[in-house]
Formats: sequence, C-alpha cells, structure tokens
Amino acid sequence: MSRVWEIPVHDSTRVRDARIAAREACGEAGLAAPRTAIAELVATELATNLLKHAGGGRMVTNLVERPDDGAGPSVQLFSLDHGPGIADVDAALRDGYSTAPGSLGAGLGSCRRSASAFHLYSLPGRGTVATARIDPEPGVRGARSAQVPAGGIAVALGLAEQCGDAWAWERSGTLRTLLLADGLGHGPKAAHASTAAVTEFRHTAHLPPADILRRLHTALRPTRGAAVAVAQVDTERAELTFAGVGNVGARMRTGDSWTSLVSHPGIVGAYFPAQIPVRRTPWDRDSLLVLHSDGLPSRWAPPQDPRLLAHDPSVVAAAILRDAGSPARPVRDDTSVAVLAPDRRTSAHDSRL
Repeated sequence: MSRVWEIPVHDSTRVRDARIAAREACGEAGLAAPRTAIAELVATELATNLLKHAGGGRMVTNLVERPDDGAGPSVQLFSLDHGPGIADVDAALRDGYSTAPGSLGAGLGSCRRSASAFHLYSLPGRGTVATARIDPEPGVRGARSAQVPAGGIAVALGLAEQCGDAWAWERSGTLRTLLLADGLGHGPKAAHASTAAVTEFRHTAHLPPADILRRLHTALRPTRGAAVAVAQVDTERAELTFAGVGNVGARMRTGDSWTSLVSHPGIVGAYFPAQIPVRRTPWDRDSLLVLHSDGLPSRWAPPQDPRLLAHDPSVVAAAILRDAGSPARPVRDDTSVAVLAPDRRTSAHDSRL
C-alpha cells in the first residue's frame, strides 16, 4: 500500500497527530469504528510513551496485507526512538509499572492487550522499537497462529503521503516468497509502479523468482518502472532462491555472518536484462534475510544483537531502519526494509491474540 504516515513526536501536540494518522489509516483500510478506536488508543499510548520516557521519537503507520486472508489490509503502527531504553521490559509490560511521575503505568500493557499483534524490543542506552498491528476483526487471522515469517516498514521522503517503495510476501505450499519494489524516483508515479509490482506479485508468487521478475517486467511497462528483488524460501528443501533487478539491497545472515546478495543492473518495466542471475543458498532455522531500497545508507550495519534477531520480523525491519538513519543522516529517498525469517522465530515480548 503506497500511503504512509510518519509523525515526528517531540511535543505533546504531535500525540494528537499520531492519533489522527491512525484514524486516517483505519479509514483507508476500511476498518470499522471499534477497530479504529483501538488503533487510536494504541497510537496515543505509544506516542505518549515517546515523550514521557524517550525524550521523543517518531511514529510510523503503514497498511499491510497478509497471505491467506481475505479480510483486507491491517493497520501497522511503529514507535521508534533512540532514548534510554527500557531496563526491564517484562516489568514495563505489567500494569501499574511506570518510571514517569503521575503515570498509571497502563500504556504498554494496554497496547499489548488491545492490538492483534504487539512486539517490543528495547536495549538500554540504544532505544526502543514497538510495533502493533490492528486487524480488521479480532481473531480473524487465526488466534495463536504460527509466527508470521515476514515483516517490513516503509517511509516516504520528506514525510510525504505517497511512498514509492512497497513490499509484500506470499505463502504457496512449501514456498515463502518475499518481494521488495522501489519505484523509479519518488512520489505518486513511483508509488504507482511499486503498487503495480505488488499487484502482479500476488498472482505470480508461486513461480520461481526469475519468472516472477519477467512477469513483473510486462506488468510494469505502462509505469515508470521499478527496482525489484524477490527472495523465495522452499521450507521442504531448506533453500533460499534470490533474484533482483535494479538497486535493491539484500543481505542474508547464516550463523554469525552476513552475506550480500547482488541484484543485476536494470529497471523492471523498462531496461530488463537478457539473463537474470539467480542465487541459491541453504536456509536453516538461524537464517535471516533483509531486503531494502536504496533509501537506506549503503554502509548500514546489520544487527548483531541475538535478542533483536529473535524478534518478529516487523521489529527487526523497524530497528534496521531506525539505526541506519538519524537527524544528522536523514534519509535521501523513500526507504523500505523487509525481513524474512524462519517460521519458528518468536520472542517473549511478542504478543498475538
């Protein structure tokens, strides 16, 4: 979904802006009033916590869709900060606990109970990342279902409403397929290209990555084109297959080391290569794949904290985006990060209805 909402939260007036952004996102997603009220509550609590405990930060709201689900998009809220962090996350999630004078200490616990999925990662001295997903209906996606193996975040250049980046994933039998598309340039026309890529991907995710890219090339010809990367895990064969065209970055973690997966020069929909190099590599329960657009600095450092790597992919993606930028190094383009992880990945601080 190309519409994004990003709210810098550095004073109390922006708490209201975060709440309004959540409401607008719910309207865009078609969520009913009770679900919208929950999204507004969670956005208010997370934004308030940014001011009370982190000295400020930013709220990002995206629309996300999950495979095997005809209920429509969900609203995904992100809270990102570089504050002091939370020394005891378990305690912070309990009602009645607070380090802020006059606080009832119900904020994070309320978010955890209310959201369809809630994830929290914090490191003392480095800051906190929280993600909350509000589904169209409570429990519609399957209560206590298996951990979602993919997650991502997208932000637009200059706090614009339209983002030229998009990501999506699909499940087909033993296949888990992840796509990241970066529409050429930025703004509405770039968003049109990346949205067209996601739409075609929904119908082709069962194909091998190189074939998916060829189908996308045809679908994107009426657009300005996009850089696209596709990664596909076959869980039965324990193998990942990767192919990309254009400037989309990819890094894979195996054991304790990270390896870059290189895309081929070109533009899907405009300048397509005659041959697409395909990379195949083993995939195990400790593997992790990160796809990102060129809005992320080329020398970004992949995460090393095993506690972060054990979290939901949405948290990993948000932490990578947060740590790659700062007020001194603002993003220079639309930016997106998508993460693919084994289905078993989970954390004690992740909660799902």
